Amino acid sequence: MEQKNHRIEVNVRSSHPDQTPIVFTEQELNSYLSSNDIDLPVGVRSVKLEGQPGIITGTAEIDFDRIREGSGSSNPLLSMFSGIHEVIAVAHAYGGGGEGFVHVESVSLDGVDIPQFVLELFVEKFLQPKYPQIGIDSRFRLPNRIDTADVGLHTITLTEK
Repeated sequence: MEQKNHRIEVNVRSSHPDQTPIVFTEQELNSYLSSNDIDLPVGVRSVKLEGQPGIITGTAEIDFDRIREGSGSSNPLLSMFSGIHEVIAVAHAYGGGGEGFVHVESVSLDGVDIPQFVLELFVEKFLQPKYPQIGIDSRFRLPNRIDTADVGLHTITLTEK
């Protein structure tokens, strides 16, 4: 993982980056996510990713009270978002032309599927005030000259340009 990250950093500074695809395995990514090298958002712990072609499934332990700090809501639909829970999110994800695209297909809380409209309400009320770029559908600039990102079977392949 360190060598692959180093190669990305070298390519950022190069006038002619190496365009050979860089393949990150699920194991490498999950080890990186559990290391001290990355700061996860407040309230998010134990993140694990699983890749299938075009689809990422993420599992995490979420402390909703920490996420909701400073944001209040009297909406009873949002009361399920309190305490610590296992959250599983399934999203379609890809990158092309230097942009990343993510569409959240489904989210479950302790094995119970969250209705889409409740998920949208949670994102609008609690996540977007802190992270305006996050949504059910997200489009963002890929970092470090990354041109494409392809999710495969237990891999993510990046190409720089």
